Amino acid sequence: MNLSSIEQRVCQALQSRRAALLDDLRLHVGIPTGLGHRPGLDETRERFAARLAALGAKSELIPGDPKPTWLWSGTIPPIDATESSPAVAPPTLIARRPTTGPRVLIAGHLDTVHDPASPFNKLKLNPNGLTATGPGCVDMKGGLVIAMAALEALEEIGVRASWSFLLNSDEETGSYHSDRALAAAAREHDFGLALEPAMSKGELAIARGGSGQFMLDAFGKAAHVGRDFTAGVSAVAALASGISAAAALSDPDAGLCVNVGPLQGGPATNVVPDRARAWGNVRFPTPDGAAKLQSGLRAIARDGLPRLAVETSFNRPAKPTTPAVEALALRARAVAEDLDQSLPFAATGGVCDGNQLQTAGLPTIDTLGVRGGGLHTPDEWIELPSLVQRAQLLAVLVMRLANP
Repeated sequence: MNLSSIEQRVCQALQSRRAALLDDLRLHVGIPTGLGHRPGLDETRERFAARLAALGAKSELIPGDPKPTWLWSGTIPPIDATESSPAVAPPTLIARRPTTGPRVLIAGHLDTVHDPASPFNKLKLNPNGLTATGPGCVDMKGGLVIAMAALEALEEIGVRASWSFLLNSDEETGSYHSDRALAAAAREHDFGLALEPAMSKGELAIARGGSGQFMLDAFGKAAHVGRDFTAGVSAVAALASGISAAAALSDPDAGLCVNVGPLQGGPATNVVPDRARAWGNVRFPTPDGAAKLQSGLRAIARDGLPRLAVETSFNRPAKPTTPAVEALALRARAVAEDLDQSLPFAATGGVCDGNQLQTAGLPTIDTLGVRGGGLHTPDEWIELPSLVQRAQLLAVLVMRLANP
């Protein structure tokens, strides 16, 4: 290892926390935070807030903002449903520990995609002792655990660093509630480090595509199929033409992807349907690609009967490899090499809060979490040695960024 004496002490402190890291991971994996489960989200946030306060950080809870009501939320509402009182948006916690020097923002999310009622609800160690499975163990409870341990180790050794830790509760659903908080935090800092899990071979993602959501909403005229078929105007037929037009916008060779589903329409087979809807997702590698897809989707809309309305929200712009991002990634790689770790670079079509942070002007690298796989599945697993290894990487990187 090519580390300074104080960096070595920090790494030794984290090595001594190996058992505590595993216990902490077991605790947090066992607290359900999937599908907007407020009790688990609140408990997890409060636990981390207390530990951050013990380090001298000043915490602020930023109220969540509402998100568009038309967005796909995981269940199909009745076709004639009216909007009831929206659920209270979860807040975002930001804990600041400023000193002099460059300011480092560490960003993590508390939520997972796992159903709190699922039997997949705790950390289970595999017989080899090197891996474990559990809901959110890599995405991203492992990342939260190593970040907290890294900051505690820096405090224990007496390292001064200007850092903030941001914890939101809706990354898995697009960070609509926390988007404003992310942008505001980005403007306060010089470097962004997000705790998404490492890629499949341990790579650091230095470029990400962008993502957008859309809905096609078709309106027709109802009629009885047997008695008055020609008086009806089928919303489902209109939706079908709209779906075909949306799918035609895909250009995989150019990185433009349009996916449609789920679908809704028609109360019965013997009724000409007067309403039909489809939700979809798009991916794009550049701002130009986003503009092309958004204009193409909006062009599908038409008035009259049948009417086809189009809603779009391209809230996660593409995250290219800028010179500042490349420089930050190279600094992370230098730390990894000094720790005798490997940190290859890669690009991905996935999106995360790093997209928003970088769009707001903050150079951000965002796969500094633990290693593992099976994300978003009942087979999600973590490589246990990465708890210490990635905590050491994060701690030394924060030290070097905050003390150039």
